[in-house]
Amino acid sequence: MIIGALMCVPLFMSFGYHENAAAIGFAVAIGVCVALGILGLALRPPKDKRDLRPSSGFAICGLFWILIAMIGALPFCVSKAIPNYIDALFETVSGFTTTGSSIIPAVEDIPRSLLFWRALTQWIGGMGVLVFIIAILPRNDKMSTALAKAEIPGPQFGKLVSKLRFTSRILYAIYIALTLMLVAILCICGMPVFDAFCHAFSTASTGGFSVLNGGILAYNSIGIEVTITIFMILFSVNFNIYYFILIGHVFKALKNEELICMLLIYFGTVAAIVANLCLTHTYSSFGEALRYTSFNVASVMSTTGFGTGDFAKWPVLSQALLLGVMCIGGSAGSTAGGLKVSRLIILSKSSFNSLRGTLSPRTVRALKMDGKALDDATVTNVRSFLILYVFIVIISTVLVSIGGGMSGSFETNFSAVIACFNNIGPGIGAVGPYGNYAGFNIFAKIVLTFDMLLGRLEILPILLIFTPKSWRRIK
Repeated sequence: MIIGALMCVPLFMSFGYHENAAAIGFAVAIGVCVALGILGLALRPPKDKRDLRPSSGFAICGLFWILIAMIGALPFCVSKAIPNYIDALFETVSGFTTTGSSIIPAVEDIPRSLLFWRALTQWIGGMGVLVFIIAILPRNDKMSTALAKAEIPGPQFGKLVSKLRFTSRILYAIYIALTLMLVAILCICGMPVFDAFCHAFSTASTGGFSVLNGGILAYNSIGIEVTITIFMILFSVNFNIYYFILIGHVFKALKNEELICMLLIYFGTVAAIVANLCLTHTYSSFGEALRYTSFNVASVMSTTGFGTGDFAKWPVLSQALLLGVMCIGGSAGSTAGGLKVSRLIILSKSSFNSLRGTLSPRTVRALKMDGKALDDATVTNVRSFLILYVFIVIISTVLVSIGGGMSGSFETNFSAVIACFNNIGPGIGAVGPYGNYAGFNIFAKIVLTFDMLLGRLEILPILLIFTPKSWRRIK
């Protein structure tokens, strides 16, 4: 019902822009939302039987995301803007998961109301659809926690305040405030209001959809590029840090290990790539190399996916560094995708601890992060996540390559899987910043669509759909 209500915004826009086909598409999708919402209200169990085991919460989260993507694709398909339903589903899943991968070769030919919906799906999915619903509706807090654990990214789950509903509202208030701030600055820099909202939605969610074929580079504005670079980094930071700053705990926020590590990775990668580009004379000046590098590293590390230069033509070392930060991603508790910096820290400390344990078997050292000891379950979950992560990347690359993938290129197929699974958008080769995913066959698009969902929901909610235990009745 809430997704249907959100669709009313682009529906009214389609009336204003006289986009009749798009209006019909939105009307059909809203009708489906209302029908399913009424059915759900009629069939839901009584209040005393609504508790969820964690596995059921994860499975419901995965099913919910698949369902809203299937409905969200209807406006594209019914309006014939994207006639093939699988293509429309790919585009919609890319939006909700904030991936930014696209099958549209000429985005400027798409009706403006659909472009707005495309950007809005990213903004909704950035902080989390279920988190949004928890924020505005009173719910059983135990049930809400089971759902939020499945949707909020990162190795650990925690509340800012005692009630999850209030935590969700705090996070969304910060999210909305930063988004509106970005809209205002983009307008001041000369970007049209419609474009500013769409690009702010894409930046805030670290999604990367643009309303122009040329992307951010089409505006030819250093001010816009610098603004979006800064905000891509800001939205890659754990939102809890902003809350601590707002309540006056500035020092506690700024000494956060994950924040420091993320900034070191970003600036270190920028310095290394700028040096490589200057030595290979890829750009005519140091300033030009710095301009394109700082934007593109922020774009791929935040998993936004905007592009201001074709990094597919950069030297091999620079491309390898970009692939590395693509996989790492941003902070847990942010809108960024990827493995997450916190998991990298935990894995590094765990490996170092194991090495020290081999050298000094009798010494017991607790793993700590931000001065707090990590329990064994968290460390085990991070290791398990990494194993699943590598396994899924390998299997997906093999599946996408069946039938030749796109252009029969391993570089293209592998980077497409990395880009979709890490919710980045552009990859290397034919799916680079100025390419798209239209050339993949239907089977490959379905595989990449599931990769986007697996990446956004961090694997378990999708996998647990296929686990019988998730469907057993609670006694």
